[in-house]
Amino acid sequence: MESLLLGVDAGTSSVKAVLLDLHGNICAICQAEYPLHHLLSGWVEQDPEDWWESTCQAIRGALTKVEQGPERVLGMAVSSQAPALLPLDRSGRPLRPAMIWMDRRAEAEAVRLTELLGADNIYRITGNRPDAFYVAARLLWMRDHEPEILKRTWKFVQVNGYINYRLTGRIAMDPAHAVLLQMLHYSTGEWSEALCSACGVDPKQFPEVLDAHQVQGVVSAAAAEASGLRAGTPVMAGTVDSPAAALEAGVAEPGIAVEMTGTSTVVIIPNDRGLTEPALIAIPHALTGMHLLLGAMVSSGGCLRWFRDQFGQPEMQSAAECGDDPYELLTRQAAGIDPGSCGLIFLPYMMGERSPLWHTNARGVFFGLSLATPRAAMVRAILEGTAFALRHNVETAVNAGAEVREMRSVGGCSRSDLWNQIKADVLGLPVLLPRTSVGSPFGAAIVAGMGVGVFPDIRKSLQEMVHLERRFEPNLANHERYTKSYRIYRDLYEHVKGDFDQLAAINQ
Repeated sequence: MESLLLGVDAGTSSVKAVLLDLHGNICAICQAEYPLHHLLSGWVEQDPEDWWESTCQAIRGALTKVEQGPERVLGMAVSSQAPALLPLDRSGRPLRPAMIWMDRRAEAEAVRLTELLGADNIYRITGNRPDAFYVAARLLWMRDHEPEILKRTWKFVQVNGYINYRLTGRIAMDPAHAVLLQMLHYSTGEWSEALCSACGVDPKQFPEVLDAHQVQGVVSAAAAEASGLRAGTPVMAGTVDSPAAALEAGVAEPGIAVEMTGTSTVVIIPNDRGLTEPALIAIPHALTGMHLLLGAMVSSGGCLRWFRDQFGQPEMQSAAECGDDPYELLTRQAAGIDPGSCGLIFLPYMMGERSPLWHTNARGVFFGLSLATPRAAMVRAILEGTAFALRHNVETAVNAGAEVREMRSVGGCSRSDLWNQIKADVLGLPVLLPRTSVGSPFGAAIVAGMGVGVFPDIRKSLQEMVHLERRFEPNLANHERYTKSYRIYRDLYEHVKGDFDQLAAINQ
């Protein structure tokens, strides 16, 4: 029977396990959810035991769907949400729940790090701007608020690092996760003495750094009993979900970018020069010698969901009665509106914005409303506004020296033909859809294959495995029209960004 590769992705709300054959065909898939814990405004934690139990559940579920599953798995890799802060004691037990990437409690500490070391200096060292998104600021928070935990910490691990530790008994971390700590030199991979000293940590508290496809260890007997895997199955170091998603879309060379689009959107732009840009996120790719610039938008599909929930009662009622998709009904109405949305422009910053603005207090705006504005124009304006945000990130990367010839799209929002065409028209680039779009676990399985040596020429293998199913070419007339609206979109934010901060101060 043909051998299989196991890819696991531990996301923000669930674990997904995928079994691939060596040609990239999906043989089985299983998903298990776990909760988020919102303790205070901006405080978001998860229980690492939930990650482990859901991982075992998802792996078992996938293995039972194929004949002789455990025996056929050549190797596995885990990708994950990032970055997280999880301290372990010397016995490998978590000392507290994990602060995940959504946690913003360390915003004041990010400001203090900037005051201590300088924003330009932190960017020069780490390749990324200081922000509470990264682990460094949270380490400073822990030093000041939980010093006893910091003293007792043996190792700080990431989400997939903890899962791999439970699988193998060995601690490690890949370069992409290491960079998101914001504790090392981007260009050399060496720990920064200045940042470690400022945060009160010892570099020995961080795991060994291994390439994503390197074997971290093998599945232990105890982990085999818990997960259903064969004891001795090789486990690779794995990577962050973004590089894994890039592999699923075949993103292996400069010029080909991909957006992971759903409630939020991450645009992934590769380069082979180690480019950094303070308005974006820079991390290494899972492919040796390749790097990624990431544009992370907080709300894309989330804006459309808000409109559906607040103003889409007719569509939701039709969905309940007839089984229609309310999103399809809304976008069908928007398709009847010409480009430009009847003079309406939407700023999609409904929950603040990360790149390239990094403005927590930014909010959504409909600009140009009149008594003649139809509801469908508001829907189309949301689709166009999120496409403008995508263009803003792409332009920022291009200005930093990256190349973008085409955009590939994966995720839930890639199912909308209208949205895909709007993105192509706004970007002035073709938008392509891969046939397979299960997310990062596909890419994690590819990493596993690299580790066990079944893909000696990974770029050739990706070309053979990643099938591009549909292509949306830009309409040049629409692109010219959108470029004029895009300039207004950019100016609008600059005009009101100070007002966002004043409004937030009033409503504290």
